[in-house]
Formats: sequence, C-alpha cells, structure tokens
Amino acid sequence: MKNIVVLVSGGGTNLQALIDAERRGEINGGKITCVISSKEGVFALERAEKAGIPTVVLPRKEYADKVSYSVALLAELQRQKADLIVLAGFMTILDSCVTKAYPFRIINVHPALIPAFCGDGFYGLKVHEKVLEYGVKVSGATIHFVNEFTDAGAVILQGVVEVLNDDTPEVLQKRIMENVEWKLLPKAVSLFCEDRITIKDGKAYVD
Repeated sequence: MKNIVVLVSGGGTNLQALIDAERRGEINGGKITCVISSKEGVFALERAEKAGIPTVVLPRKEYADKVSYSVALLAELQRQKADLIVLAGFMTILDSCVTKAYPFRIINVHPALIPAFCGDGFYGLKVHEKVLEYGVKVSGATIHFVNEFTDAGAVILQGVVEVLNDDTPEVLQKRIMENVEWKLLPKAVSLFCEDRITIKDGKAYVD
C-alpha cells in the first residue's frame, strides 16, 4: 500500500475529490496518509481532519525563499515516507531539490490542455481568462508529473470540455473541475499506485 501525501494551499476541492474516490474504493494500492498545507487555517485542512487524515502545516511565509522552504518540505515528505506526492491546489513553486528526490512521483493537475495555456503565470482563473481571450473551442485539464520546469512534466491523462460562447472564467473553471479534474486526478493516482504508469523516453504511458 503506497503512502499518498497531498499538498494544499486553499479550499481543497481536488483533495475532496481524492478523499471521496478513496472512500468509494476507486484508489487501488494507495492511501492518503497525510495532507500538508503551505498556509494556516485553509479549508482543505478541515476537509482532511473531517476524513481522519493527519495534517501538517508548513507555512510558506516563514521561509525566506523557495529553496529553504523546499528543503523543509522535503524533510517532512521523507518523515511521512511519501511514495506519491499530489499537488492539489498547492500554490508554491518547488525547488528542484524536491523534484529530483521524487522523479515521476509527484503529480499535479493543470486546468488546461498542456502544452497550451501553461507555464509561469498560468494558474487559477488566469488560465481560463486566457482561454476565453484566445477564443479556443475546447479546453480541459491535464494530469501530469512534476519536474523542475513549470507544467513541463510527462502528461498522464487529459480530458476535454467544450468552451461555450457565454462562458465566464468562473463558469468554465467549474465545468472543467467537475467534468475533468475531479474524475481524472483520482484515476491517475490509482494508476500510479497500481504501477500501471510506465515512463519511456521521458513520456508517461498507461498500461
């Protein structure tokens, strides 16, 4: 049984999707053993506590830079014996000391179809604003591994929704979360825990 550690910074809707999927028996070979938050008092911590999952608060504001924060986070991940790390609305960029310690063992969800609308500065509603500004007809979400470059790790799963003419960033965000993120993130986590993801030439293949 693999130890899944989830990193959060806010409301924790993707964390809740993982908790619900685990409760339904949809995550095979793994268990959420800890939730680590970069902020105090966020609702994601309440979600974890309600589900009986141990929590750790490691406030980003208490560290001078991302390197010192990442070193402290890495120590906590090792203390928690993390087999898989899931970024679920975690708003802190990690230093390469973490990504190199856990190659192809950190999963993130990005609210667009990588390689479109991704990279530095593309997060939260900003992604959906750019999607609507550009006028693309479909958008979605990408579940991918995390490496030292923003949104550049191997793609595991992608899902698509239609972009409608009267969409606002908030409406599109909700459609993508409900129809793609909350379904594919637990699926990708289960695939990892079942050892069904193979890496070849830097790309992820699902068996």
